[in-house]
Amino acid sequence: MTLRGRHIVLVEDDEIMGGSVHQRLELEGASVTWVKLMGRGLSAIRTPRRPVDAVVCDIRLPDGTGEELYETLCRTSSPPPFLFITGQGGIDQAVRLLRAGAADYVTKPFDMGGFLDRLALILRPEEDAGLPPQTGISAGARRVDALVAEYAAGDHPVLIRGAKGLGKARLARRMHDQSDRRAAPFVERNSYRATGARPALAEAIGAVGEGTLFINGIERLSPRDQGRLFEALTEGAPFRTIASTWPDTEATEGGAVRADLLYLFAAHEVFVPPLSERPEDAVWLAGQFFEVLNGRRAAPLRGLSSHAEAALRAHDWPGNGRELRARLLRAVEAAQGDRVFPSDLFPEIGAESDRFPTLAQAREAAERQQIAAALSRTDGQVGEAAKLLRVSRTTLWEKMQKLGL
Repeated sequence: MTLRGRHIVLVEDDEIMGGSVHQRLELEGASVTWVKLMGRGLSAIRTPRRPVDAVVCDIRLPDGTGEELYETLCRTSSPPPFLFITGQGGIDQAVRLLRAGAADYVTKPFDMGGFLDRLALILRPEEDAGLPPQTGISAGARRVDALVAEYAAGDHPVLIRGAKGLGKARLARRMHDQSDRRAAPFVERNSYRATGARPALAEAIGAVGEGTLFINGIERLSPRDQGRLFEALTEGAPFRTIASTWPDTEATEGGAVRADLLYLFAAHEVFVPPLSERPEDAVWLAGQFFEVLNGRRAAPLRGLSSHAEAALRAHDWPGNGRELRARLLRAVEAAQGDRVFPSDLFPEIGAESDRFPTLAQAREAAERQQIAAALSRTDGQVGEAAKLLRVSRTTLWEKMQKLGL
């Protein structure tokens, strides 16, 4: 497997080893982001400029350990494949990391040819090579697209989990359009609409024929309708069923969806990560929306400024893609310069600056000031700063990421 076109994050503080690995990876055609601290590694992996195909990480780092870095990533997302570098004394730790889900490890000193072979083996296959991204460019978005394509080839019920604004109905429609049933009807029963604005389930079942029935909000179906759907699915209904629900299990396993109906969908689920966990997708989606919206302007803009892209990455997107589109629409219409700037996307920032700060804002400002003072006193040594502040290195790094330090 070639490394050409792959993006590798290298987390290594040793100048000689890091420089050697960096140079060889680039000679093999890979794009390399080389960082020397655990905290910088978190940023490079969480908010990359392009999708990360693999991480090469030393276990011992000046401000922490590779294990802390990996565990921090695992708490909020599914990290890229990790290849750890360790000395003989760290083999037990490396084995522990493998059990936690890391891909592989090599011990120092190592042969460069063998290292490259190990790295190539852990890279995920480029199954979507040449295909344009549809949900996003992140690993999480690519997994969604891959599952949609895989499940489109089958006939089994599918459950799509995700928060509002993530395009679950669009994914269901794409699954239908890529299936052998695409010539038959696609019928949506949106359970979130008012009663008078949605078809009765019996009516939807009658209209779908051999097509696809999409239940948007299966947890909102009445017990009677859930029974009707379960009966249809277990008695060989001619249609295919796709349903959507919230990302957590409380809305379903808590009793809103009967267990026997839920089990019919359990084997084939698509989980759509929130946009807050996919900052690179926020920038990518903004670019997609921008191209369409900018074409409607009498005087087209030149693009998104780098500051606007940074603001897109930093925002937590409670409304997901729906909020992002609304902000882009307003920004493109209201922009006064030749590019979109953060104030165009988030006009409330300027308005809030004139208001008396809230308690949360004051607490955040105080934390930022105290962390900056600790870092200054320790000459940027995060581990020492964490000791001064009496928190763990991981906690300090997470706060630094949140506060933009």
